[in-house]
Amino acid sequence: MKRAVKSQATATGSIRIIGGRWRGRKLPVMDLDGLRPTTDRTKETLFNWLTAHVADSRCLDAFAGTGGLGFEALSRHAASVTFVEQDRQAALLLDKNIQTLGAQNQARLIKGNVQAYLAKSDESFDLVFLDPPFHKSLLDEVIPLLSVNQRLNNGALIYVEAEVGANLPIPANWQLLKHKQTKQVSYQLFEYLETA
Repeated sequence: MKRAVKSQATATGSIRIIGGRWRGRKLPVMDLDGLRPTTDRTKETLFNWLTAHVADSRCLDAFAGTGGLGFEALSRHAASVTFVEQDRQAALLLDKNIQTLGAQNQARLIKGNVQAYLAKSDESFDLVFLDPPFHKSLLDEVIPLLSVNQRLNNGALIYVEAEVGANLPIPANWQLLKHKQTKQVSYQLFEYLETA
């Protein structure tokens, strides 16, 4: 009797790393519900904002998805990136892309819920990417966890991408540095300042 073979989602597209040591490199991505890769134009704007802050930083790609933001940071010499991804198929492809780039020593993949990870982890970060699926109120849960559980180093930068009109629970000690908006998407960069 033949064993049934589990069907695996196959890559249906790609993302491109736009700067750094892997500039121009394309990585496969899957077409999954809620997966919304950050556009090249947005990545270019974001990493122009971050030019002086990426090298040697410890990064968290909290809703990693394709890993586009985390891989871009690694390409620009971030010290490390922790990718957190709940979707099993997306996590499998993330793992494969980490191997493809030879980034195993700098990249850590957490397969699971970012809220659970932040609640139990003792890691802290210099740079955090928050780009969750829209209209699910995930930032309402994750933003407070970053501050309450002390996951941010003093002076850490936090990139938040959300649907326009989202009412986000931004803590008082997150200072807005940059903001840009399209018809559908709001992009914000904050700096975390420890309170005395």
